[in-house]
Amino acid sequence: MLKAVSQRLRKPVFQARSLLTNETALYIFKRGGQAVLTLFFASVLSFILIQCAPGDYLDTLRQNPQITQETIADLERRFGLNQPAYVQYFYWLLGIITDLDFGTSFVYFRPVSDLIIERIPATLLLTFSSILVTWSIAIPLGILGAVRQNQLLDRFLRFISYLGQGFPTLITALILLYFAQLTSPLFPVAGMTSINHSEFSLLGKILDIGWHLILPTIALSISGFARLQRLTRGQLLDVLRQDYIQMARAKGLPENRVIYVHALRNAVNPLITLLGFEFATLLSGAFSVEFFFNWPGLGRLTLRAVLAQDIYLVMASLMMSALMLIVGNLLADLALKKVDPRIQLGDSN
Repeated sequence: MLKAVSQRLRKPVFQARSLLTNETALYIFKRGGQAVLTLFFASVLSFILIQCAPGDYLDTLRQNPQITQETIADLERRFGLNQPAYVQYFYWLLGIITDLDFGTSFVYFRPVSDLIIERIPATLLLTFSSILVTWSIAIPLGILGAVRQNQLLDRFLRFISYLGQGFPTLITALILLYFAQLTSPLFPVAGMTSINHSEFSLLGKILDIGWHLILPTIALSISGFARLQRLTRGQLLDVLRQDYIQMARAKGLPENRVIYVHALRNAVNPLITLLGFEFATLLSGAFSVEFFFNWPGLGRLTLRAVLAQDIYLVMASLMMSALMLIVGNLLADLALKKVDPRIQLGDSN
């Protein structure tokens, strides 16, 4: 009996020891500690920049003659605006550490964490759909351009990529919004769901959201598609010039095997690294797309918070952006390790 209990207790100890000695786990722990420091300094810098803006949320209320001074004073005490900036930041940080409380929104009079949880799924849906569309189209076209180098198809694809990079997300969203109005009701102009969305079946609800997702995804994907296509083409051309590729061809290997097994595998590393930065880039681009297409995500929420000087909501949104960048880089490093075992995680910093 005692031997069985001892073996049961020994198993978690061995598991914990193997976890601590595992390279990947140690790397994740190390990056987690670095992420905490990064988020802390980012929060300090963000709070200082927000405080540099003139006025505060209550300035608009003070101009309303129907709001008494007692009400404004009560709101100052409730939100802590009557205290110095460093005291406001200290209590905000203390609330996060002790209770994961990001404060109360001035505009919505609701906990900031609840607002973020409500809006972040829509933004992540738009972001991941953009990544899926961009990578599933740009990489095959980049490979095709490299294989057909300097041919008519390659020149056409390069023209498309140059054109795509010349259109920022803001302009693309405006063009697609105008296109949606011209072709209405083929594409929905705004929103994430239809008016009668609740009456649909589960499959109907999914298709309805996907229908509303088409134009915002295209608007968010254009510039990323052009950049990724050019990078794929350039990396693959560079690898195809290597000696071991020429040797593989000299051995008589099929061209498809040379390209997709030998060349593409060695050209994909910079693309995976780029994926880590796509989270933060697409999040910033999603803000403008959400504004024009009335997409109920984090971008519209943050924009309103900035205009109203809703300090705690702005801070939480900025922290979410920084966290997405950190998580994206971590996932990119782990993916690089999986694709290329020669890479040491300790050297990825």
